[in-house]
Amino acid sequence: MNAPASVVPALVSGLAELAPRYDVILSDIWGVLHNGLAAYPGAGEALTRFREKGGTVVLITNAPRPAIDVVKMLDNLRVLRSAWDGIVTSGDVTRAMLEADSSPFFWLGPERDKPIFDGLKAPMVPLSEARNFVCTGLLDDDLEGPDDYAAMLAEARAHDLTFICANPDLVVERGGRLVYCAGALAQAYENLGGKTIYAGKPFGPIYQEALAIAASVRGGPIDLSRVLAIGDAIRTDVAGAKKLGVDCLFCARGIHTHELGLDEKPLHGEALARFLSALEHHPDYAMELLGW
Repeated sequence: MNAPASVVPALVSGLAELAPRYDVILSDIWGVLHNGLAAYPGAGEALTRFREKGGTVVLITNAPRPAIDVVKMLDNLRVLRSAWDGIVTSGDVTRAMLEADSSPFFWLGPERDKPIFDGLKAPMVPLSEARNFVCTGLLDDDLEGPDDYAAMLAEARAHDLTFICANPDLVVERGGRLVYCAGALAQAYENLGGKTIYAGKPFGPIYQEALAIAASVRGGPIDLSRVLAIGDAIRTDVAGAKKLGVDCLFCARGIHTHELGLDEKPLHGEALARFLSALEHHPDYAMELLGW
């Protein structure tokens, strides 16, 4: 059975085909600009060329850390600074949520994420004393999964805590393999009947902050018909673009590499259509890796 035409995105050879149609790009980072271990050189060069032609690029990421820490990470991975105008992280959005609600919170996550809490008035407390459960990730995502936190989530549910998810991604690619993110624990908590709030993509607050940065750079309001979102995750990047009402370019060689069979053969329209046919949200364009 052939997939409906609405499911099949246009396969493009490079960003140059699309660039004249857009003023602003909202680009994912992990899976588009790098794979967790090394930069994709062609991606940084493509966004640099878009900016050189007058475009504005805001990086939008579900990293549960302050933007300044993401800048350091990008520098370490040798992602071109010329590829972007600004960065918004789900960590920044999480901090804003906690600043608006000074209730005591319990934190679960690796030590590297702790800077988003620096200087907060809301106290960090043991789980039994908390009102909110803030999750930035698993303590050891190399070895752990959601099942390792079943008892902790059950205790949080018993206390009727609100789960604030600082990284809605379920998994992320790290050097060719997938590791669990905070979104997987948020999903498990929802399955227990718990209340969950998501700070990042595909939800609105992170996009509004990104558009505000773009408007500041460009000196005026942003026309959504001239905005292109780029990402590798259907559940967050593509869904977020569709909810915002902007076009989306899907980079297939990211977290969906294995589902699409790209570890064995190049991207093919029929395979992509079959993959997307069972999903709710569909990109407008697709390519394997971002390039010009």
